[in-house]
Amino acid sequence: MQIMITHGSVARTRVLHFSRLQLLAAAGALAGLLVLLSGTVYHFVFLKAVRDGWPLVSHLVRPIVSVELAQRERYMRDSLDAMAQRVGEMQARLVRMEALGDRVSGLAGVDAGALKPAAPAAGRAAQGGPYLPIASIGRSPLNELTQALAQLDERTELGTDLLTLVESRLLETRLQTLLVPSVAPVDGPVGSGFGVRPDPITGRAALHAGLDFPADTGTAVVAAAGGVVLAAEWHAQYGQVLEIDHGRGLVTRYAHLSKLHAKQGDLVRRGQRIADVGSTGRSTGAHLHFEVLVDGAPQDPARFLTGSSPAFGVAQAR
Repeated sequence: MQIMITHGSVARTRVLHFSRLQLLAAAGALAGLLVLLSGTVYHFVFLKAVRDGWPLVSHLVRPIVSVELAQRERYMRDSLDAMAQRVGEMQARLVRMEALGDRVSGLAGVDAGALKPAAPAAGRAAQGGPYLPIASIGRSPLNELTQALAQLDERTELGTDLLTLVESRLLETRLQTLLVPSVAPVDGPVGSGFGVRPDPITGRAALHAGLDFPADTGTAVVAAAGGVVLAAEWHAQYGQVLEIDHGRGLVTRYAHLSKLHAKQGDLVRRGQRIADVGSTGRSTGAHLHFEVLVDGAPQDPARFLTGSSPAFGVAQAR
């Protein structure tokens, strides 16, 4: 394609040559410019004419704009309905979680009501003003959805705090359980029980303040509960003896040992090997003498070990 440009009879004629590709590019650029211009006119002129109520123009473009606005409103309404349904499902799940939290907190001994917001205190400063119900102020689906989400967020935080407190209380209970002597210190039956019996050496009646576990020398002795080694020493009556402090005045004693695997000040866990069975001190044969003391007073160890130790059949006393 050629375009000839002249300025008169004397002027020199200029000839412009355009290829098909250049023409197509120019046509595309022109079409894009027209689309951009029309969009600009539509958004900045027609919409403004509808909003401001320009005469004539607003009546011409109002039907077109109304259709578009209706479509946008329908889309927003559908989106809000879907979000409201989702919020409703979340509220139902939260109600179930709160009910479960109340039951679990009751089992853990936690007062769930202590975490709920307190009621307004009486005797507040004087207040007043016209009565304007909340329902009449800014009532719209979006506002309602925003308020529901805010309430969900607040209840979720409260539920999280409650479950954290319950977890802490359950962990505290579990730690207390770990510090109670509930594991048999020797794998085997009980020989002589707690109470009055004939003394194995003198034959006279005397109090046996613990349990005897007959076993071969070198048999592993484990800690009945976690704690701190209070003493690991030689005693004239107990021979090599080891004592573990479990806190709250609770102490376990392991006597007549042949070897100690823990020393004073060691932190031991429940079930950890702490010594070996022997026959040191005032003993007639290899066995473990095991005591439980509360504030220094001997208790029947069977009350702590029942259900977690081997059969408590009574064998020959040693």
